[in-house]
Amino acid sequence: LMTKDKKKKSAESMEEAERIRKDEEVIEEAEEATEEPETVTLSREEYERLQKELADAREDAVENLNAKLRAIADNSNYRKQLDREKAQMRMNITGEVTKKFLPVLDDINLALKNRPVDVEVAAWSEGIELVAKKLNTILEQQGIEPVAKENEAFAPTCHEAISSEESPDHDSEVIIEVMQQGYRLPDGRVLRPALVRVAR
Repeated sequence: LMTKDKKKKSAESMEEAERIRKDEEVIEEAEEATEEPETVTLSREEYERLQKELADAREDAVENLNAKLRAIADNSNYRKQLDREKAQMRMNITGEVTKKFLPVLDDINLALKNRPVDVEVAAWSEGIELVAKKLNTILEQQGIEPVAKENEAFAPTCHEAISSEESPDHDSEVIIEVMQQGYRLPDGRVLRPALVRVAR
């Protein structure tokens, strides 16, 4: 029977032999990996054919990439154009609807300008003024702005002079009074010019 020491030494010898075998396998694999690949001999015709096929494949790849990029750009431009057209359509609809109730706002402003001084109708006047404020708030929410103020310079692009008068209190070409307010859409277009009296 083998003593414990002999069994231990035998086991260590087997482990050493196994390590050596694995090391040899690793060395053998490394040597195989470093071996030069087999060289393939091609005729000049075959070589030129392969070179041409490679060049054609590269050219096709470039063309396909360019076509894809053009398609992406066209699609992006088309979407942007649609968005612009939709925004323009919404703006046009907003303008047309607003035009329909501007005369109502004009009448309310005229009534407020000529409101009675009688105390008994003060509550009525305040109610009318509240309606006017609500209408103006709706305009502001839609991005529609008034275009004329008293004492500002006359601008023919958004003001229409109904009279030109001498005024010692105003410089030339300055608005004396806004007779009917004008309005501008959010995109800068004048929805309606303001009717104004101008100093000369």
